[in-house]
Amino acid sequence: MKNKNVNKTTEKKSAADSMEIMASASVPKAVIKNALPAIAAMIMVLIYNLADTFFIGQTHDALQVAAVSLATPVFLFFMAVGTVFGIGGTSVISRAMGEGRTEYASKVCSFCIWSCVIVGLAMSFLFWIFMDQILTLVGASAATWEYTKAYLEIVILCGPFVLISNCYSNVLRAEGQSTKAMTGTLIGNLLNVILDPIMILGFGWNIQGAAIATVIGNIVGAGYYILYFLRGESILSVSPKDFTMKDGVCSGVLSIGIPAALGSLLMSVSQIIVNALMAGYGDMAVAAIGVAMKVTMITGMVCIGLGQGIQPLLGYCIGAGKKQRYHAVMRYSLIFALILSVSMTALCYIFTNAIVSAFLTDADAFSYAVEFVRILLTTSVLFGVYYVWLNALQASGAAVASLVVNLSRQGIIYIPMLFILRSIIGINGLLWAQPVADILSTILVIVLYRNSSKKLFSKTGVQAEGAAA
Repeated sequence: MKNKNVNKTTEKKSAADSMEIMASASVPKAVIKNALPAIAAMIMVLIYNLADTFFIGQTHDALQVAAVSLATPVFLFFMAVGTVFGIGGTSVISRAMGEGRTEYASKVCSFCIWSCVIVGLAMSFLFWIFMDQILTLVGASAATWEYTKAYLEIVILCGPFVLISNCYSNVLRAEGQSTKAMTGTLIGNLLNVILDPIMILGFGWNIQGAAIATVIGNIVGAGYYILYFLRGESILSVSPKDFTMKDGVCSGVLSIGIPAALGSLLMSVSQIIVNALMAGYGDMAVAAIGVAMKVTMITGMVCIGLGQGIQPLLGYCIGAGKKQRYHAVMRYSLIFALILSVSMTALCYIFTNAIVSAFLTDADAFSYAVEFVRILLTTSVLFGVYYVWLNALQASGAAVASLVVNLSRQGIIYIPMLFILRSIIGINGLLWAQPVADILSTILVIVLYRNSSKKLFSKTGVQAEGAAA
């Protein structure tokens, strides 16, 4: 019993040390300490996303590759809902921790996990019931219908675990535990990557094997986070007795989480639209656009990790009223983000052919994919600064500005551009819509951030943020 108490004391001290880094460590150290684990976690998510497509590609069946592309928006929908509670919870918790309101932060943490369980179960049930309608919606053809259905029928079984994994890979960073946040993601995704070749190729289960590996990986990843809390390592709580929707807990999480999740949700919706429009050019074009988007994700996911990593640090500075530290973190992060996104884009451009060939062997699909990748990489150098500014808005609790930005990049700007540019330049218009949306949404986030930051540390502005939480 004594050793157990000593371990818990040590774990609590570790959490306190992590908060100390957020409060007073040098800006480069604080940014790197928070950002690198988040980037590593997103790289692992990227590898996990690429693994399914890569090992399915080794079956040399482009129709199964197309089926994975068609199923991806549905899985993104589950991830988006997890983001509601993950990003929203992180924003509220980090500001509360900066203000010294640990008890309130625990209530928010408990609200997030039990919401993930309830909503995840409901989503899995509804998606199972309406499977055929969903297959029609995502644009599955007669040739890809059974493959897509086989994959989704298995994957949707892990709904609550997907939500918990995506939620707590963010929330743990709010208490300075960026390494543990990364570890949960790494464990689940690494297991998936290991199981993919065994189940897809070794057992010959093909696309069903990919789905089973995905389910196991998400269950294990979620299990890691649940055990983290049950073992008493956190200064927060997931106990049902701390669950509440009152005192601004629910509204505070949802006001930031929903705008943040709309970006992911609209990514899912827009990919469904792209697949449906691309289907008019054949199943090989659908397979190609799926691979091209995954190549662009290499830069995108790394930059998302950077943005998510610094969000709790920025939120803490806001809650603690540390204006100079906040602006120093922003300057350092923007420079870091620009260097990172330029470097990643250059690597992807140089090795485009090699990367695409790892997924596609069909000549037509390969030719399409290489051309598509070149177009999509045109503006990926903007990803880093875009996600830093976006996460800064979310960290500050700027709900309306966050909503506008998240609705715009993958929705208000992007979706109309798909139809406009397709009507003007045909199939390539479906690709150029994204670079146009990237440029316009980056301009938009800069304008909204500048307007929001002017009153961020004013006396009335800080009080308003605290009241909203």
